[in-house]
Amino acid sequence: MAADEDSGKRVTGRGPLSGIRVVELAGIGPAPFCAMLLADLGADVVRVDRPAGAGEQGDLLNRGKRSISVDLKHERGPAAVLGLVEQADVLLEGFRPGVAERLGVGPDACWKVNPGLVYGRMTGWGQDGPLSASAGHDIDYIALSGMLHGIGRADGPPQVPVNLLGDFGGGAMYLAVGVLAAVLESRGSGRGQVVDASIVDGSAHLGTMLFGMLATGSWSTRRGTNLLDSGAPFYDVYATADGEYMAVGALEPQFYDELLERLGLAGAVPDRDDPSNWPALRERFTEVFATRTRQEWTEIFSGSDACVAPVLSMTEAAEHPHVRARGSLVEHSGALQPAAAPRFSHTPNPEPGPVPRSGADSESVLREWRVAGAEGLLDSGAVRPNRKDA
Repeated sequence: MAADEDSGKRVTGRGPLSGIRVVELAGIGPAPFCAMLLADLGADVVRVDRPAGAGEQGDLLNRGKRSISVDLKHERGPAAVLGLVEQADVLLEGFRPGVAERLGVGPDACWKVNPGLVYGRMTGWGQDGPLSASAGHDIDYIALSGMLHGIGRADGPPQVPVNLLGDFGGGAMYLAVGVLAAVLESRGSGRGQVVDASIVDGSAHLGTMLFGMLATGSWSTRRGTNLLDSGAPFYDVYATADGEYMAVGALEPQFYDELLERLGLAGAVPDRDDPSNWPALRERFTEVFATRTRQEWTEIFSGSDACVAPVLSMTEAAEHPHVRARGSLVEHSGALQPAAAPRFSHTPNPEPGPVPRSGADSESVLREWRVAGAEGLLDSGAVRPNRKDA
């Protein structure tokens, strides 16, 4: 979606990836998120679900996709997937290394029918290395990359950042960038390639700035003692009188001066440039923020450059004037959800599509993608026709 610069109204379009065809082998977490992102940007994404119904309504990571139900253990199941691959630009999978090959839909099998296919592989540990065959989850991958260690306060253990840093930041987003880069290369060379997206690799790469600061001595491996990890009192969160919180990010001197002015502390606190003063500063900020409610502080800092914002829940965020004006969160198909991002001026993104039931599009996908032997695939049971409740 995009905003009309003259009217401010939301407009719809086909998206910059219109014409790109993506086959997603059903999984969980980062690979489905990557496929959702591509669908949000206009790609035609077909999710290959298992007959048991892996992709049910309610999972927003499946929005905007179509679903075909394929029994990959059926003797003709792999042929059904390869029939889709023949028409596709990208295949995405999130299995452990070697699983896709055992199912008969690994890269070599795919390239026999489509040499230009980009084969995107999403794992936590990567396609090789001592842990590549081991189980794991987001928390394990960011622990090994060094990123989890630095999140939290100085007097406590590392804090789990939901699964945003690993699964979606270090995983799905790197897979998306990787497959799009490979599609561009493939269009010139005519050759496909494997994109090996590892959450260990991606989450470590997200920390590039911190590694740079560590190398110059401006970042410490002691958690909660640095400028951006709650160590600095002018980059932290503070409780308000009603038990809510305000976020403070007044890094630059001019913004810090405005923070002090609006807190009523101008000229009344020690020099922040001396870290030995940080405990006293934090104590003073804590005392002052606790004297008013979150709403009162929001009004005090409204329109200022103090870099202070209320900490909102997901449902509260949907009601904030800025979020509403941008349409960043939308009510669609009966669910509150983020709008597609980023935005494009010439090829605006489509509205978020509905979440399909497993196998809801089996027949239409085979027909529209002109998969050879479609009727035979349906008759044999390798591809399950649309469910009655789809």
